[in-house]
Amino acid sequence: MAVNSWTIQKLRRALLSGKATPASLAELALSRSNRNPGRNTYLWQDAAWTRTEAARVESTRGADGGEGAEARSALWGMPISVKDCFDLAGAPTSCGVKFYRDLNGTADEDSWLVEQLRAGGAVITGKTHLHPLAYGITGENPEFGDCLQPAFYSDLPLPPGLQHGTPATLTGGSSSGAAASVLEGSAVAAIGTDTGGSIRAPAALCGLAGYRSTHGRGDWRGGAHLAESFDTMGWLFRDLEDAPLLAQPFAPALHAEMVRYSSFGFVEESFLHDCDAEIVAGFRAAIQELESLGLNAKPVDVTWWADALEIFGPIQAWEAARIHAGNFEHFQPAIRERMEWGARITTAEIIALRVRHAEFRARMDEVLAANELLLLPSIPVTRLVAGEGQSQTDIRMRLLRYTTPFSLGGVPVVAIPCSAGGMQLAGARDHDESLLRLAARLGAQRNKTSA
Repeated sequence: MAVNSWTIQKLRRALLSGKATPASLAELALSRSNRNPGRNTYLWQDAAWTRTEAARVESTRGADGGEGAEARSALWGMPISVKDCFDLAGAPTSCGVKFYRDLNGTADEDSWLVEQLRAGGAVITGKTHLHPLAYGITGENPEFGDCLQPAFYSDLPLPPGLQHGTPATLTGGSSSGAAASVLEGSAVAAIGTDTGGSIRAPAALCGLAGYRSTHGRGDWRGGAHLAESFDTMGWLFRDLEDAPLLAQPFAPALHAEMVRYSSFGFVEESFLHDCDAEIVAGFRAAIQELESLGLNAKPVDVTWWADALEIFGPIQAWEAARIHAGNFEHFQPAIRERMEWGARITTAEIIALRVRHAEFRARMDEVLAANELLLLPSIPVTRLVAGEGQSQTDIRMRLLRYTTPFSLGGVPVVAIPCSAGGMQLAGARDHDESLLRLAARLGAQRNKTSA
């Protein structure tokens, strides 16, 4: 089965018909693993463990084509990768640094999220690469190697807008290995996290779809936080039509009222002053696509976002410094400096910042109440090249200007792949299912057009 045909819906049909089994899909996933140039999509993988998991899942099979088969979780039998900041019993959790991998040893229990996946019948293919401590947006890692896009170095199909032969193209991060696993076909969907853009950036750079859940969904037991005020769980995947199948693991008991959207707002183009030309073109095309679904579009003034980074950055650093207190010397200089800065922030300063955060979130709620949805590019660039010599701080700030407003808002976001780069479409908090259903409509329209 070709890599670009790996979607949840297609694999589910193959499993239901008996044309595929959890074991056969697991074998195919394992054969495609670590096909990027650094051979580092996964920081932990055990083929024997994955095969045993596939056999366990297979043993839960109901009668083919019967009610039991149809009633299975959407993830039953699916090869799924997990970002290496969630515990999996018997495996180490590195959080992208060898210090924690060696200090903590192997986990005794599954994290809550891994429990949900395994209970639903997902077959975990391994634990994926990430930017150290999930504290970065490029996917560069001095200890485990930079995560580069596998499509540039193999016979794999290319994401839209990308070309073979381009050297050292980063996946973006921090959910870098998650993106690489979907690109190379070792996972049909990949668990990531998004604090300040760690799903949205890799999705845009790799031509993938993504979903960042509402802040507060899911249980972080057995998961490593970076900054609790902003950390969210989410997915990277190929086909927007799969989007509605990916909400449930983070909120299995939640049944929010569905919203039928009639309008959306889009940021005024003055906000896009530092965007690559291809990104602006994709933005205009995305507006037209949403309008073709019957949604009314109107521009939204977001000049008040100017202080988003002033709020986000210090709170993130303050919280990260407390999580990693006493260990700063084990981290790379750029991250260590942010931690040291965070440790110097006073209680009075953090209280004032939290007031500003609450005000920002309330205003974001108002904007979404008035416009239902909000569209803008995920990031302003189409590529990140490893070793270009550009300051990590400079590129990080440029990208975070686009992603942190939604991080401060705590809202769900769908990352929409475009011919170059990607867009982010946000909805009101806890309207994840409605947003994902709209994304599926957009995906169906695209698939029908390309058929």
